[in-house]
Amino acid sequence: MSDLSPQQNLETEWVLQPQIEPPTWFLEQVQAYIPGSSGRYAAQLLWQRGIQDGATLAQFVDSQNFKPSSPAEFGWEMQWAVERILHAASSGEKVAIWGDFDADGITSTCVLWDGLGEFFPQNTQLIYYVPNRFTESHGLNVAGIDRLAKEGISLIVTCDTGSTNLAEINHANELGIDVIITDHHTLLDDRPPVVAIINPRYLPPDHSMFHLSGVAVAYKLIEALYLTAPNIPQAPLEELLDLVAIGLIADLVELKGDCRYLAQIGLKHLEKEFKKPPSQWRRPGVGRLLELCQKTGDRPTDISFGIGPRINAVSRIHGDAAFCVELLTSRDRNLCQKLASEAELANARRQELQKNVLAQAKSKLEKIDISTTKVIVLEDPQWSVGVLGLVAGQIAQEYGCPTILLTTDQTQENQESMGAVLARGSARSVHQIDLYQLVKNQAHLLDRFGGHPFAAGLSLPAENIPLFTEAINRELRQQIEGNNRLGRPIVQADIICQVADLGISLFRELKLLEPCGMGNPSPKILMQNCWFEKVWNQRIKDNKGRKISYIKTYFNIKDDSSDLDFPGIWWGHYKEDIPQNAENPSQGRCDAIAELDYNPDKKKCELRLIAVKPVVESGQSSVVNLGNPGLKILDYRNYSDGELPIDESFNSAIIIRNCPTSWEDLDQQLTQQLKLAKSQETPGNLPVVVLAYGGDNIPQPQEICQELIAIADHLSQTGASISRQQLCLELSISDRALEIGLSTLASLGFQVISNREASELETGITFRRIADKKATITANYFPMDYLIAALQEEQFYRQYFCQVPVSIISAIAQI
Repeated sequence: MSDLSPQQNLETEWVLQPQIEPPTWFLEQVQAYIPGSSGRYAAQLLWQRGIQDGATLAQFVDSQNFKPSSPAEFGWEMQWAVERILHAASSGEKVAIWGDFDADGITSTCVLWDGLGEFFPQNTQLIYYVPNRFTESHGLNVAGIDRLAKEGISLIVTCDTGSTNLAEINHANELGIDVIITDHHTLLDDRPPVVAIINPRYLPPDHSMFHLSGVAVAYKLIEALYLTAPNIPQAPLEELLDLVAIGLIADLVELKGDCRYLAQIGLKHLEKEFKKPPSQWRRPGVGRLLELCQKTGDRPTDISFGIGPRINAVSRIHGDAAFCVELLTSRDRNLCQKLASEAELANARRQELQKNVLAQAKSKLEKIDISTTKVIVLEDPQWSVGVLGLVAGQIAQEYGCPTILLTTDQTQENQESMGAVLARGSARSVHQIDLYQLVKNQAHLLDRFGGHPFAAGLSLPAENIPLFTEAINRELRQQIEGNNRLGRPIVQADIICQVADLGISLFRELKLLEPCGMGNPSPKILMQNCWFEKVWNQRIKDNKGRKISYIKTYFNIKDDSSDLDFPGIWWGHYKEDIPQNAENPSQGRCDAIAELDYNPDKKKCELRLIAVKPVVESGQSSVVNLGNPGLKILDYRNYSDGELPIDESFNSAIIIRNCPTSWEDLDQQLTQQLKLAKSQETPGNLPVVVLAYGGDNIPQPQEICQELIAIADHLSQTGASISRQQLCLELSISDRALEIGLSTLASLGFQVISNREASELETGITFRRIADKKATITANYFPMDYLIAALQEEQFYRQYFCQVPVSIISAIAQI
């Protein structure tokens, strides 16, 4: 075995799993599952991961051979929960599902909504409540419980939350509301005062259900109800399995035992469902999300890199993710298309925020002595709380340390309610360190916390951050004394392959291990003594051609095993990051660690590079179909008017000149222009949509605010009026932003008077001063901050619509 100790100039440590050759009898059993392949690598990986007998192999590979655990194994808690729910159904009580806003929480809510919906009339006897990420955070809260009490709720069933909310549960009990907890997060020492608590952490650690996620626990409750009262539900229980697979794979749980089984059968249902024509989709929202991320639903990565991030992005950007329940459960195709578009846009915004926060966090880390830091704790009042968990995970992996990122809430309401500035954030672990226990041990410094060993959320008074940072570092330093790996990023390889081994046969072998995730990671391949040829970058830039949005490097990899090369890609890296010898590529020898994947667009396998290091010798415009076979779209965004190179054959071009600020805005412009074009269309002409808007010359939010005040000041002196449409054009803003601006003017001493005899956009507006002081942009009013935030969002959306691929526009803007 080669020595993979790190080079002195590289921080990352490379670790190779012991290369143990499994017995011949085991290899033959593995070969039976993948005819036509050698099975050698799959057998080696399975043996390495503790699957070393025929029965275990059969259960791991084929879900039909696995005997799932019964819901009854949760004991009396499950029985008490089922009895209480059935009593509520028979007596006509109103029941509320209390969910959570991440992908596991949303799919858990959906499972209970569809599942309990077989026992209760939805929207009358059964409702759901998803807390706002920004204003409520995870878990039960008193204000939400009070709202449910006013609606006559007598039973709350939680999902993916609630295990540690003792005060809130007591409050519900005082109001006469019973609580059933379904959750998978870490438990308190004492059982909470609830009707029932169904949490796999009460089971032994080696139990097959111990690692169930929130959605899987919710499914087990519905399964128990189906078994107890089989004559009531009309829809098959199996119709919930696609939701279970999405939540399981999107969440940080180990895909072992019942978790793996549910993910396997859920993926099969997902693949089967979305092979049907769209008109037959039972969950059109899920299908639409798959279309937007250009996935088919047959791979776990379609969830982890497609559906999951889009669901999670909604609460990260908007705070309120309740509409995701409709997105995943509604049968209304038009509604689902609209909601999926909102999720797609939120995901784009999330990516931008995440990139910015990551860059700022790394800048802060440059001022810290990482060599003496065991737990990274960073705080910034400008960071968006919605992306802190994602960035913390990235930093933890890159720097090899558990990471906690915090942002401070300095609003007046927070200071009045808490008596101090409150910091909120997320924590992510690395190297199997139980981060939840580390955070819990500092509970005296915290306001709230919750989570599991690998991920946690917390809040604390900002003044406690220095004490918290010192205490948690001191404790971990004592725990891991002598562990030299902490603080050093590690990349692990599982098997050694040569270029001649790469291809569809090896991919089929490795696919036998899917679904992959925690406890069963995607196999990493070590390529030794190889070199790279035909290395080039694809840079995706902003509308001005300056700012790099993201990069990826393409290459062909070769070694001495074959005269042929093999294609690959390295996301987020420049070609200069790959060691090369320009004059003689084969002299630029390297070792590389990569994953083998299948590219459905190119219909071939390719390597996804993870790490590489040199061997130390000892010695044009896009034209796509828009849905109507006679309608095409040309991309001339960011051209000036005089430069539009429109072909003369397109006599009835539909030109979109105003940069959209939302998908609805784009739809309205397209619909309006299409109606006009169809009325003027002559036979033989080919209708075409030309995107001819740009992002240049958009004023900054502060400038817009100044201009709005100046216009209002001038009109108040002259007595003249202006229409909303004129004002929007003058300021280059949407009507929504104008509405916020008018509200801001009212707070700055202007009376806003509307003449509504005309149509809404043509409404005449006049202004009158009702205060003596001069309004200025520096006035310290919250509404001005709100207007600036709204204008910043609009600016982002304009930039987004100047950069988003035409394929996404054509997919979403259905005419």
